[in-house]
Amino acid sequence: MVKETASKVLSLEGREVHITNPDKLYFSSQARVTKLDLVNYYLSVAPGALAGIQDRPIVLKRFVNGAEGEAFYQKRAPDKRPPWLRTVTLSFPSGRIAEEVVVDDAAGLAWIVNLGCIELHPHPVRSGDLDHPDELRIDLDPIPGVGWDDVRRVALEVQALLEELGLRGWPKTSGSRGMHVNVRIEPRWTFTEVRRAAVALSRAVERRAPTLASSKWWKEERHGVFLDYNQNAKDRTTCSAYSVRPLPDARVSTPLSWNEVPDCDPADFTIFTVPPHFAKMGDPHSNMNEAPGSLEKLLDLAEKDEAAGLGDAPWPPHFRKMEGEAPRVMPSRAKSAIKKPRIKMPLIVVANSPDKAAALAGLERWKKKHAQIASLLAVDDVLVDSMRGRSSTWTRIRVNLRHVPEAQRPQQETPDPDDDPTREWRERWKKKAKQ
Repeated sequence: MVKETASKVLSLEGREVHITNPDKLYFSSQARVTKLDLVNYYLSVAPGALAGIQDRPIVLKRFVNGAEGEAFYQKRAPDKRPPWLRTVTLSFPSGRIAEEVVVDDAAGLAWIVNLGCIELHPHPVRSGDLDHPDELRIDLDPIPGVGWDDVRRVALEVQALLEELGLRGWPKTSGSRGMHVNVRIEPRWTFTEVRRAAVALSRAVERRAPTLASSKWWKEERHGVFLDYNQNAKDRTTCSAYSVRPLPDARVSTPLSWNEVPDCDPADFTIFTVPPHFAKMGDPHSNMNEAPGSLEKLLDLAEKDEAAGLGDAPWPPHFRKMEGEAPRVMPSRAKSAIKKPRIKMPLIVVANSPDKAAALAGLERWKKKHAQIASLLAVDDVLVDSMRGRSSTWTRIRVNLRHVPEAQRPQQETPDPDDDPTREWRERWKKKAKQ
């Protein structure tokens, strides 16, 4: 039995925080980072990290076995917590409620990192008003194979559009392959209205840069950089400023000024490089709260889209069917009622796994087995889906055979690996529905 290292006690602004097993490696491949290293990183950038989470309920995304292990989401605040740590009660689209943690200071920040929270996932609302977001979140998510240059180009299109609408965007690297642009707004619109504004913005950017940007929810219809408007739906969270991401180099989601965007490289921002840069330059988003903007022009744009025949865009699958929403079904499976049916994409599933690396390895085995077919695929024919389970995410990989002659298309085989953690639950649900 391995004996854990004794805990280390930090005194932060008069509050004690116990860091349990401080020498445990949280990153062990490319970067060598212990739990205490991670805590010390967050304390070194605390003013910036707190600016993104302070007074906001937080979903605890816990990597209890480190960055290489599987994470799970914990909405409810742990029963054992310091008496000085605040909580608020949120309601969710499912009808359930949860008491979630609210971090106010460096001690609270260190406490949640000690739980294994490598990333920080705040909701876009303040604790005093849980129904009206004060932040519009623009998530630029490139499909596989799309380069960083295209992400930056789309980000600059977002900046130009926001300026025309009288809004100010605050860019940051996502810490992975994409970029986030956050907009501070007046907290007078509901989640539904904020998401409606995000849909209008996504469609407007796609019209401005049709070869680079996509507002399409279904992955089989996307190209280039997807503007994920559904990050503004209630109950959705994204990693906040200065969050460390579970990548081998311990990369950081780093706030930028707009003049840094054209030449920035996300690989330059890691747990090792960000603290000295922060100490020298400070937080480029420190003035973010000074001038919240209005969504009125974006909502006007949404009305124009609707009048032109563009209805609501698809919602995440766990939300109830919304008024005005088109059928929530992948185009490849849709049964169209119009005379000219939509073209169904020839999709096959090649891998399902809670371990993304295992799923990607399965994709490579499929490509090796079907080398001639793989040579015909375009970059956006491989769809890597991050699927939400009940408390964690898993990876599904599909291949679109649209560029393969029909006679040569391989049939659907048993995925390799085939570990879909939701299958048992879905089968039980189907049986129950038939009863």
